[in-house]
Amino acid sequence: MQRPNAAQLTCGSATVVLATVALLLLSGTTTVPGIAAACAAGLLLGVLVAVTMPGRAGSVKTSAPVRSASAAGGTPGASGNEEIRVPAARVGGRTGTRIGS
Repeated sequence: MQRPNAAQLTCGSATVVLATVALLLLSGTTTVPGIAAACAAGLLLGVLVAVTMPGRAGSVKTSAPVRSASAAGGTPGASGNEEIRVPAARVGGRTGTRIGS
C-alpha cells in the first residue's frame, strides 16, 4: 500500500474533526461512553474517507526510455547488461562547506 498524499491526510483529518463535533452536538451526550463512541465513529469515518479517496493520478515519469522484454532480446535480466541508475546525493545551500566550528 502506498503512502497517503497530503490531500488524503487533510480530508481524512477534517472528516474526523467535523464528524466528531457533529455527532457530539447532535447526540447531546455527556457520558464518557457516549463521548468515546462519538470519537470512535468520527475516527472510523475519517479513516474510511482517507482510504477511499483516489490517490495519485499516474505513475512517476522518468527520463530513461522504457525497453520492452522483446526488444531487449528475451527476458529481462537474461543479458546482464541492464543499466542501474542511482540518483546522486543532493547538496543544498552551504552543506559540507564548513571546515571548522
